[in-house]
Amino acid sequence: MCRWLTFSKCLGLFLGMALGSAAMAETAVYRFSPVNQWDITKTAAYWNPIIQYVSAKSGVKLELKIGRTSADTTAYVLAQEVEFVFSNHLFSPEREKLGWRVFGRRAGPMLYGQIAVPEDSPIRRLEDLKGMDVVFAGPEAFVGYRLPYAELLKRSIPINPVFAGNQNAAFSQLFAGRAKAVGSNSALIDGFEEREGKALRVLWTSEGYHDLALMAAAKVPEPAVRAVAQAFFNMHKDPHGKTILKQASETVGLSEKFYFMSATNADYSAYRRFYESAPMSVR
Repeated sequence: MCRWLTFSKCLGLFLGMALGSAAMAETAVYRFSPVNQWDITKTAAYWNPIIQYVSAKSGVKLELKIGRTSADTTAYVLAQEVEFVFSNHLFSPEREKLGWRVFGRRAGPMLYGQIAVPEDSPIRRLEDLKGMDVVFAGPEAFVGYRLPYAELLKRSIPINPVFAGNQNAAFSQLFAGRAKAVGSNSALIDGFEEREGKALRVLWTSEGYHDLALMAAAKVPEPAVRAVAQAFFNMHKDPHGKTILKQASETVGLSEKFYFMSATNADYSAYRRFYESAPMSVR
C-alpha cells in the first residue's frame, strides 16, 4: 500500500492506524458477571460501586452484566458473552475446558454448604426432610445447592428441590412456609440473620471451601487482567476504596472481612475433588 505514497504520508498513515488501535484498546468495555447471590437490586447495589472503582483505578472499563437468576447469569458466561466473572460455577471437568483463569478471590472465612430450617421448626434431623420441599437459590449454586443436595442423595433422603432464583428469594419462600428447609452457604445465612433479624437452625454443614473466584476469560489481554487484579487487591488498602467496599458490603450484610485478594487455580482444588465423586445429577 505504501509504495504509491511519499514517506511522510506513509508514516502518517501507520501512525494514525497505531493511534486508532490504542484508542480502541483504551475504550474497550469488558463485561463482568458475578453470580447472583442476592436479588438483582442487592446484587447491583453491591457490585456497581465496586466495579466503578476498579474501572477508575485500573483504566480498564468494566460493565456489570447479570441475568434475572444465577442460572441466567451463568448462561451468559457459558455462551462466552462476558470477559470477567465472580463465580464458582466453572470448576467442573467440562467447564474447565473453557479456559477461565483464576486471579483472585474474596477474603474472609471459608464457605460451608448448609441445610437449615427456621429456629422454631420441629424438624431436627436431615432424615426428617424426607419427601419435603427444600428451597435453593438455583441449580448452578455450588456451595448452596450442589453440596447440600449431594449429601441428601448420599444419605438416600429424597426431597423435592425448589429453585427460587436467588438466595434472598429462597429465604423468603422458607419463611413464607412454601418450603420446609433451605440450602445455602454459611456466609449468606449469617448475612440474612444479621440483616433480617430472623434465626435459622442449621441441620448440616459441609467441609470448607474458598469464597467465589475472580476469573478472566482466556481472550482478555494479560495487561488488562493484571490491572483489574491490582485494583481489586488494593481496594481495601485505599481509604476511598475501603469506604466503598464497606458501604457496598453493608447493603448485603457482609462484614469488612470480605475484601479481595490474590488467588490461583490451586486454591480451588476442593471444588475439583467434589466433582471426582459427586453424583451425576449434581455435576
